[in-house]
Amino acid sequence: MRFEWTYTALTPVKAYTFLRQSGLSRAQIKRMKFHGGRLRINRHEQHTNYVLHAGDHVVVDMAPDVASEQVVPFAGPLNIVYEDDWYLVVNKPAGIASIPDVAKSPDTMANRVKAYLIAQKAESTAIHVVTRLDRDTSGLILFAKHSVAHSLIDAQLHTDKLIKRYVALVSGRAALPQHGWLILRLGRTTEFYMHRGVTPNGKVSVTEYQVQAQTTGAYQVLVTLHTGRTHQIRAHFAALGHPLYGDDLYGGPLGDIQRQALHCAVLDFWHPVLKRTIHLQAPLPADMQVLAQTLGLNHDN
Repeated sequence: MRFEWTYTALTPVKAYTFLRQSGLSRAQIKRMKFHGGRLRINRHEQHTNYVLHAGDHVVVDMAPDVASEQVVPFAGPLNIVYEDDWYLVVNKPAGIASIPDVAKSPDTMANRVKAYLIAQKAESTAIHVVTRLDRDTSGLILFAKHSVAHSLIDAQLHTDKLIKRYVALVSGRAALPQHGWLILRLGRTTEFYMHRGVTPNGKVSVTEYQVQAQTTGAYQVLVTLHTGRTHQIRAHFAALGHPLYGDDLYGGPLGDIQRQALHCAVLDFWHPVLKRTIHLQAPLPADMQVLAQTLGLNHDN
């Protein structure tokens, strides 16, 4: 696996420093040095203490990532929304986990992506999940195709460079302001090990929402996460008195849907190689469209 750069700064710098600034982790540089990789500068093999000058051409050859044997390939369908040599974005259906769980189901999005990469004869078949969703939440998930791509985008998590927006159908007869921020401390409760609620010692969690449509007892909201806590959207709206439709864990009415009415509809991220924002959308799945119609909500999303 090869990566190339041209050093353009006027100030000389050690190659090690430049590689760290370019997104390689300490572990990746160590693996390059001691596990079959190499560093070449202007076509000559060099050590990482070599001092770079403006115009130097830097090439790093790394051994392929080691794929985990715990992720077994599963040839299930993939709805690919975006793909290049660095990243893969898929539209996950509800009912499928993002990664293998304690039950070790052979059919998760990670298993499907691994099967796809093998079929495509990808140089690396290691799975790097950048964003993930609950089993019963649908929508966009971002995978990195190798460890370097993962390192480069990891720093964007919970910044304005990587933004996830969800569409949720929430209940409640009390008035819900057209726009609002939910800033609460969320932590584990005693009800169930996965259940989250407002607790004094919980982690600060920040959710922004905008009402898109409303009717008596129901709202369609566009939600932006500014932190990434477990069940954040579900727990926040439940605490507000507006639990999601279908979300029996947080007291939401079941209605005509068999899972929480939550869908990751928008994903924006800054591509560290292409140097531009990638904007992706996934339309509401059929079950949420049907529920929105039943509730009298518009769903032009």
